[in-house]
Amino acid sequence: MKINRIFFLPALCLFLVEAFIAIFIKDDFIRPIFGDFLSVIFLYYLFRCFLPQKPIQLAFLSLMIAYLLEIIQYFHVLKLTGLDRFYVLRVLAGTSFSWGDIVAYTLGFGFILLIENSKKYGFIRK
Repeated sequence: MKINRIFFLPALCLFLVEAFIAIFIKDDFIRPIFGDFLSVIFLYYLFRCFLPQKPIQLAFLSLMIAYLLEIIQYFHVLKLTGLDRFYVLRVLAGTSFSWGDIVAYTLGFGFILLIENSKKYGFIRK
């Protein structure tokens, strides 16, 4: 499998920012809202590293994964299956549903579209 290095650096940087937020930030905006906004963008760049699909498809995939995690939280799937005993799964999947998270994911998706369209129409150099 070949890694697209152009997208690796943004993915790595976003991962490090997300890790920093998760470990050190304990507030009511940066961690819950901005972190979710960035998570969709991180997934997008991570997918761009490894998958050859069109950007819109990868952006949509990133958004659907974020929504799926929120649905898992809404229905308490980890608790129902007994998987909530695994700390890593609780961290990755989250534990509580929030409409604010859905909005943050959607805004992240919109930001991806804005960036990709800016490249497409020459506002940002490729």
